Amino acid sequence: MSMTEPKGTVSVQELIAKKSNRGLLAFLDKWMPKILFAIAAVSVLTTIGILATLVVETYIFFTHVSVFEYIFGTEWYPFANSPSYGVLPLVVGTLKITGIAIAVAVPVGIGTAIYLSEYASERMRRIIKPVLEVLAGVPTIVYGFFALTFVTPILRSVFPEISIFNALSPGIVVGIMIIPMIASLSEDAMTSVPSSMREGAYALGATKFEVALKIVLPAAISGIVASTVLAISRAIGETMIVAVAAGSTPGFDWDMTGSIQTMTAYIVQATTGDAGYGTTNYYSIYAVGFTLFLFTLVMNMFAQYISKRFREEY
Repeated sequence: MSMTEPKGTVSVQELIAKKSNRGLLAFLDKWMPKILFAIAAVSVLTTIGILATLVVETYIFFTHVSVFEYIFGTEWYPFANSPSYGVLPLVVGTLKITGIAIAVAVPVGIGTAIYLSEYASERMRRIIKPVLEVLAGVPTIVYGFFALTFVTPILRSVFPEISIFNALSPGIVVGIMIIPMIASLSEDAMTSVPSSMREGAYALGATKFEVALKIVLPAAISGIVASTVLAISRAIGETMIVAVAAGSTPGFDWDMTGSIQTMTAYIVQATTGDAGYGTTNYYSIYAVGFTLFLFTLVMNMFAQYISKRFREEY
């Protein structure tokens, strides 16, 4: 005890030592780090388990089908009498949906973010933000029927040559679905730009639009690009919208008006009972799933790279 401390006082260290010696607190102090580590390890172990399953089952698939045929083949007819397993038609179908979705979502999402960050009043922000959250919470199966029963008839009234199942309608609706992701993350990135940068631009005579376009947008570019790449990953992995509204006809072309099939839509088709357990078609599900995993992994890694490479510290 220090000479300056009154007689009979107890130091903070002694109080902590007394409390830590109690039964329950001592138990928690000893085991809680281990429990929290086990909880944190669940996600890592789950990822490893998923990846191991995909790799093992994909390897079995490639014992029946050559890797060259799978990667470079332009015909995907796994249920034909003479089956072919060229994955390129499924990849092209996935890229069609993703391209249309990004063409819809990026301008609308970034425009919404600019409005919320630079123009909207607090009252308007309180109205628009919950609407975006509701849009993000709509089940994808609902989006699928919305594409099939609402968007497709409108498109066919303008372009009669479009078939009932096509790439354009689900692509537009997937774009609508990912707007909240781009808008919300981009708005957060723009809001984090210091007000001093805006005020300096205003002092130099810049207009509000010039400040938004030439100051805020470049300063928040890392967050905007990262949100866009994450949205692309979301569009690539979308399942129910394309399964309901895009059809099930894989084709190696860039026609947007006809029926297509994406990687996720094929997995849905095959897992509904068309592929018997242990057959080549069954293992093709895992090969397509592994391909989809590689797509999303590359996009997520690219998003992290962009976020770190162009991050601005304020």
